[in-house]
Formats: sequence, C-alpha cells, structure tokens
Amino acid sequence: MIEKDVVIIGAGPAGMAAAVSAKESGVKDLLLIERENKIGGILNQCIHDGFGLHNFRESLTGPEYIDRYMQKISQLGIDVMSNTMVVNLNKDKVLTVSNPSGRLRIKAKSIILAMGCRERTRGAISIPGSRPSGIFTAGVAQRLMNIQNYSVGKRIVILGSGDIGLIMARRLTLEGSKVLAVLEKLPFSSGLPRNITQCLEDFNIPLKLSHTVVKIYGKERLTGVDYAQLDERGKVIEGTTRHLNCDTLLLSVGLIPENELSEEAGVHLDERTMGAIVDDTYQTNIPGVFSAGNVLHVHDLADMASMEGKKVGIFASMYIRGEIKEEKLYDVIAGEGVRYVLPQKISTQRDVQLLLRVKAPIRDHYIVVRDSKRVIKRRKVINMHPAVMLSLSLKAKELAETNGRIEVLIE
Repeated sequence: MIEKDVVIIGAGPAGMAAAVSAKESGVKDLLLIERENKIGGILNQCIHDGFGLHNFRESLTGPEYIDRYMQKISQLGIDVMSNTMVVNLNKDKVLTVSNPSGRLRIKAKSIILAMGCRERTRGAISIPGSRPSGIFTAGVAQRLMNIQNYSVGKRIVILGSGDIGLIMARRLTLEGSKVLAVLEKLPFSSGLPRNITQCLEDFNIPLKLSHTVVKIYGKERLTGVDYAQLDERGKVIEGTTRHLNCDTLLLSVGLIPENELSEEAGVHLDERTMGAIVDDTYQTNIPGVFSAGNVLHVHDLADMASMEGKKVGIFASMYIRGEIKEEKLYDVIAGEGVRYVLPQKISTQRDVQLLLRVKAPIRDHYIVVRDSKRVIKRRKVINMHPAVMLSLSLKAKELAETNGRIEVLIE
C-alpha cells in the first residue's frame, strides 16, 4: 500500500481542474487516476469548438481544451496514473487499483470523485423490435467518427435531443450523411438552445417534439424505424405512427453519473441527480471524500465542470490542512417547479452558489429561496429552460438567521 494526501479519480474536465487547483493550493503528494490511456475524458473526441469560453476566454476544440490542462499538469509535476481502473473504494478512503503492471492499494487522506457519466443505452429505454447492427449511442458514434475515422451510416434517425445527439446531427450532415429527423419524447428539447439553432435549424434538420421510436426493423442491419406522437402523459397517440427507412439510429437519451464506486464506499446519493449528496464544500457524507463534475450532476458545459472541479480541489486541500471543521448543516430542497438543487446541504457559515434546474421551460418567473419563516432571496429570471443550469449566489450574512431547512422554488 502507498499513501497519498489527495487522490482524484477521473481525469476529465473536472478531475484535471481539481488536480491543478489542489496542487496550486499547496497539496504536495497528489495523484490523478484515469482509466483511459490518455487524460481528458470525453473531450478527446469532441473536435468541434466552443470549449474554453469561460475558463480561457477563447473558443477551443475539445483536444485544445485538454492540452491547456495537460500543460499545467506537466508544469506542476502532478503524478498521473493512466490506463488504471479503480476497482474498489471503501469508507476508509482506501482504493484498490488495477493496471497492466498489476494491482495496488492506495490510502488517501482525501479523495475527489470525478468519474464523469455514461450514456443510457437501448436496454434502458426498452424499444421493441429486433437487434440489428446500426444502433449506437451518440457518444459511441462520435468516437467512431472522430477518433477511429469510421462512418456509422448514411440515413440517420436520432432519438433524443441531448447535446451530443444534436452535435452529431451536424457532424453527420457535414460528412455527407442524411439526418432524417431528431425525435424527442418531451414537449421541449433537452439540449441547449444554441445547439438547436446551430446544429439543427442551420442545416434544416427537423426536430419532432413529443415523438419517440416505437419499433425497430432489420435482421442483420437496421432497415427502418416506426415513430409516433405522444400525448401529455407520454402515451402513444393512436393513428400517429409513421415509418422511416434508415440504416442507423443514434440514441441521445440521457446520461447516468458513474457512481458505482461511490455507492460501494457508502456515499449517499440523490435520487434526482443520481450523484452524491454534498454540502457547501462539495464534501459527501464521508469526511474527506468530495465530488465534482458530471459524476455529481450533469453539466451543460465542460467549462462549468472544470470550474466546479477547481473549487473542489481547493476544498480538498483545506480538508487535509484541517481547515474544514464539522458544522451544523441545513437541508436544501427542491420546491415547486425545481427539478433539483445543489448543494443539498449548507452550513450557512460561508457564501454559497446554488445550482438548479427547472422542470419545464418558463418565462418571467422568480427563483425564490426561503426557510420556514422568511424569504432569503428572490430573483427574477426572464427565460428558464431545463437544459440550462441556473445559479443563485447567497452571502453568508443572508443565511445568518436561517433555522431549519431551506427551500428553492419557482413562483
């Protein structure tokens, strides 16, 4: 067994940023673990630009964004263990890792969980029909095209309007494929509005809201799909089924935080975010174990995941110096119109930035933060959409008189 001050599991945008900030905050013995051969996570296959606008004030491709952090990691002399899988994590902050050199146990004073997320597959949404080739998640198709230089198909249907699916609609069109339609079961898109404009509308790709695939055809290769319109309850409307001849179906139907290790260690998870329940230092219920990035909750932008990782790297360094004490925590709950809010617990002893998502698109409403006795803060927002994460900053002095749980709601 070896011992480390801070171990970071996952070297995507959040993990890289956490490693850099922890090192810059004075952590000397730090280790960054990545299961792939190369650090950077999903951004290695994101060859489109738009990354770095918040962190670096310029538009970068995914690999360019990674390179900025790789340079910092190299300059700071941060130890990186790539091609290494963490196979076990316990509540005592002991990790068992495996790589081509064998197995190793690592004892950490503090751990940052930054494992990212995975895509939901066909099995998770139970589409009836045969099992032909030609059905991919959007991320797998992106990897095949951008890393391995394979074409995935010529006539494409995309199910789900998540951001990776929207970006792939544009990518496939530019490569000469025909994207027949993007189908979304919700009455609104689950992707960022800018991606709807830039990836669908600019290329005349139809987006059919309240529609889903109801059957798949083909024996060896996909030959077509049936799709239908859904009512307000998500049930198929009789007589609306249509057929599309296609050879490829891409699934962009949601992301699942990779929290199997977290559960194994006894980290409490939020059933809404499917990530850890954290306090205002992003610490979980296990002292010294922190969480950041898409493993905590799915972010809109890589920049936002990096900014969260940066904060958590600082908090982890504070923890090992004994600067984070046990404090009384108050629950923060999602009220009317709010899907989830983070952090789920706050101490009221420090400034905090609340992050939240609404349940449905709304305009000209207020975000309200209150406890049982008073309204702590009320802010009007012109346009709110489930695909766009909202934030609300609270000062410690605004929270000073809090006594009991805090509710965040839309009114």
